[in-house]
Amino acid sequence: MKTLRRQALELLLCPDPNAKAAGVRALPVEGELGLAEQIPEPPGAAAIPGRPPRPELVPHTSLPKRSMRTPEGRAALLHALAHIEFNAINLALDAAWRFEGLPEDFYRDWLQVAREEALHFELLRDHIGTLGFAYGDFPAHDALWEMARKTSHDVLARIALVPRTLEARGLDASPPIKAKLVGAGDARAGEILDIILRDEIGHVAIGNRWYRWLCGERGLDPETTYARLAAVHGAPRLRGPFNVAARRAAGFTDAELASLDTTPARDATATPPVKTHLARKLQTR
Repeated sequence: MKTLRRQALELLLCPDPNAKAAGVRALPVEGELGLAEQIPEPPGAAAIPGRPPRPELVPHTSLPKRSMRTPEGRAALLHALAHIEFNAINLALDAAWRFEGLPEDFYRDWLQVAREEALHFELLRDHIGTLGFAYGDFPAHDALWEMARKTSHDVLARIALVPRTLEARGLDASPPIKAKLVGAGDARAGEILDIILRDEIGHVAIGNRWYRWLCGERGLDPETTYARLAAVHGAPRLRGPFNVAARRAAGFTDAELASLDTTPARDATATPPVKTHLARKLQTR
């Protein structure tokens, strides 16, 4: 039987979003990880991650604004979230496959994250269908995966700047986006966002736990190391408003919370999306 890490790579390469999500959801919780297995970079690594021909990927500045008063406008916003969740599946699979020599719990944690991100994708995909659209019908951008490429050489940088930075923006952005969708009469979208926010707190907490573990293994100070990694890799500057309660529940320390820039973004719902469920997870992941 194929090990879980090898299956993670195969699913990462799968270009069909529906097959990828279903395959991830079917991964066994208990299974042979293949910790001693050397899994080389596949030929033509540009095929990572596997993705469909649609949606068309464009610069975030090219994404049009749409009114929440129309089904198309709500579908476009939900589509952006679904694209974020699709990328999130790939990111979790990539972490489980790419980085070797870590404790067993590291891989099991990220495989569980992948399963939950796959559920999020399916919930959003199905709801978009009720509005008369499908995943792939709107353009999207690739900002979240760009950071994954930048950090593919170092697990510490990956954990610092993807789950703890880009994905954590979803904790901040989810409440106002939910309010916008529910205010437009889409109660089901609000229910889905509640599920996503609940799970994302856990995902960011996993990122925080492994970030501190990796810093401890390397004898590094978490706060100064984060500042250095953010500068080296060009992480986006985070600006308020912040969901402090959710960030605290996800394991950010009082010192980390105090260091956040509380200057409000000029337009929290217009900045470009990067797996952060909205506002800067939706708009800078």
